[in-house]
Amino acid sequence: MRKIWIHRDVGAPAADVWTLIAEPEHWPSWGPSVRSAKLDGPKLECGANGVVTTAFGARLKFEITSYAEGSRWAWNVAGIEATDHLVEPIEDDWCRVSFGVPWAVAPYAAICGIALQRIKTIAERPEART
Repeated sequence: MRKIWIHRDVGAPAADVWTLIAEPEHWPSWGPSVRSAKLDGPKLECGANGVVTTAFGARLKFEITSYAEGSRWAWNVAGIEATDHLVEPIEDDWCRVSFGVPWAVAPYAAICGIALQRIKTIAERPEART
């Protein structure tokens, strides 16, 4: 499915930003639509399943549909294709974070824009660098 991609350059190493976006316990810190997330298994990987609780309290099952360690993951939420997540290094202390949103839910790109700004803010805090 075609997606709308939005990006944000972040002044932090790609590995640090990857940890932020690939570990479900961090998702509520940057995801405006996520109250909590829990994997059924030990780690995020292709085929992994879990439950995400939305900001409105709905508990939805998810499945990781694509995964490349350190760079990309995508998921289905409630059986529907959802957001792609991508981290690309630019240089040692800079990376680009991108979200791909299905055209069918194009307005959700605005929520992803907020998430990207939150990721940037969290990753660039001085205490995040220690």
